[in-house]
Amino acid sequence: MSASSAEKRPIRRLYRYSLKHRLKLFFGMLMGMIGGGSMYAILEELRHLTNQALEVATGSWKTLLATSVGVILFFLLKGLASYFSIYLINWVGFKVVEELRSESFEKLQRLQLRFYSKHSSGELLSRVISDTTMVQHAVSGVVVDISQQPFLLIGSLAYMIRQDWMLAALSLVVFPICIAPVIIFGRKVRKYSRQSQEYMAGLSEVLQENVSGVRVVKSFGVEQQEQEKFDSENFKIFGRLIKIVLARNINQPLMEFVSALGVVGLLIYAFYVEMTPGLLLTYIIAIGMLYHPVKMLSKVHMEIQKAMGSAERIFDLLDEPIDVQETEHPNPLPLPVEEIRFEKVSFSYDEGPVLRDIDLTIAPGEKVALVGSSGSGKSTLVSLVPRFYDATEGVVSINGVNLKDLSFKDLRSTIALVTQDTFLFNDTIARNIAFGEDDPDMERVSIAATRAHADGFIQEMDDGYETMVGERGGRLSGGQKQRLAIARAIYRDAPILILDEATSALDTESERLVQAAINEVMEGRTSIVIAHRLSTIQHADRILVLQEGQIVEEGTHQSLLDAGGMYRKLYDMQFQG
Repeated sequence: MSASSAEKRPIRRLYRYSLKHRLKLFFGMLMGMIGGGSMYAILEELRHLTNQALEVATGSWKTLLATSVGVILFFLLKGLASYFSIYLINWVGFKVVEELRSESFEKLQRLQLRFYSKHSSGELLSRVISDTTMVQHAVSGVVVDISQQPFLLIGSLAYMIRQDWMLAALSLVVFPICIAPVIIFGRKVRKYSRQSQEYMAGLSEVLQENVSGVRVVKSFGVEQQEQEKFDSENFKIFGRLIKIVLARNINQPLMEFVSALGVVGLLIYAFYVEMTPGLLLTYIIAIGMLYHPVKMLSKVHMEIQKAMGSAERIFDLLDEPIDVQETEHPNPLPLPVEEIRFEKVSFSYDEGPVLRDIDLTIAPGEKVALVGSSGSGKSTLVSLVPRFYDATEGVVSINGVNLKDLSFKDLRSTIALVTQDTFLFNDTIARNIAFGEDDPDMERVSIAATRAHADGFIQEMDDGYETMVGERGGRLSGGQKQRLAIARAIYRDAPILILDEATSALDTESERLVQAAINEVMEGRTSIVIAHRLSTIQHADRILVLQEGQIVEEGTHQSLLDAGGMYRKLYDMQFQG
């Protein structure tokens, strides 16, 4: 794709979004054309009115009144047409922004976890909220000017040519002086705009991290460093915005200077040819109307260039490839779950292989634990089951059906996941336990909380199950949040349970309560447990030891200790002394 076509591509794509609402867009532009084109009739009527007003002693009051009514009606027509044009086109602009935000959010829901590891939450928030707002100005405000100003220009120019073509030609001589800066500085506006949006994403990231990690910031006493980091990003945005202002507004003084030259020249010419007062007045108005559209269209060009930087960032997100695709024609998942199988499964990130030739079969109701040093591939292995990632090689199946042949809904409805980093939404305890349901079954919520050993602390709260947990569960302790996560898994009542180091970050008392809750939720379910503390998996049916992406040992807790291999080494390291 050439550089020029690449620059136009975001404009074409935005245009296609606008065409979804072509009827409103058409009538909005039609009203703009009528409003702009009525300038010719207004100027003509003003010329007659001025001449008649100056000659009223010899003229007809009736003719003067008729002309006055004509001027008022044409101004009314122009005003109404402009009003409806602005309303309709802004409706289209805001609707396009709504659709872009919705598509961007939908794309974020579908993108794989690998994408999130490369992009900060602040950057993604900036693209979905800030960039789309910038684009709205290009779609609505710009289209309003494009539909009105050219016809305002044509109407004024047509009037001038009809009255005195030579003077009209002289008035156009200075146009190239006005157009050249528009083109030159328009490119700079686009460049600075994209940079400012990128810096805005950096600022959002600093702010989001500071607010989320406020306890860490305060405990380490690094408030000043965080302030300096924020100020640095903030100053970068300030610098780019100032450059945008300079580039965008250089045309206005130039236009005013050129307009002043035109008026002075007109007055000299009018004195020379003995122009009538009515013609002189309307010609001055016409020159103003002639250069006003040029000034507005230069502003339009700047707004487009500014918005294109944001549009490119939005379309970069929408064009991001999706590695984990849902099949168009999914197979039904036969239940109950009788077998989870990994056949010759390998997986690689960009930096290299993580899993190598994994062969594993998990029986229904079996409790399988995964252990190994950091980076051995444990979390990646369990992430293949809900298809957070797809295996690079090999097949993962449930009941003999390849996971790639199942719908996301069918597959993930069979899985409950509890992780080390429990995420709770800023909602009530009940709605967090029954996450995904608009109308929670309170009896089931209470049973799930009781089985998760969470009902006791919930009942002690002022609002019980209607207590708001705060952002990320900030009002609760680590053990309380973890028990709510387990209650959520119990409420989901899925046949497959994945526990990813669910107790590793807890103190001894919290671990005891959470472990009791885990024993409850594992009962009768096929469970895959990643464990950091080996004491929590001693009663697992089978323990798999992973090293460098391969299963190097397999057996029960006692048999692996007796074998004296890697598991024994990990056990001794953890329990030495």
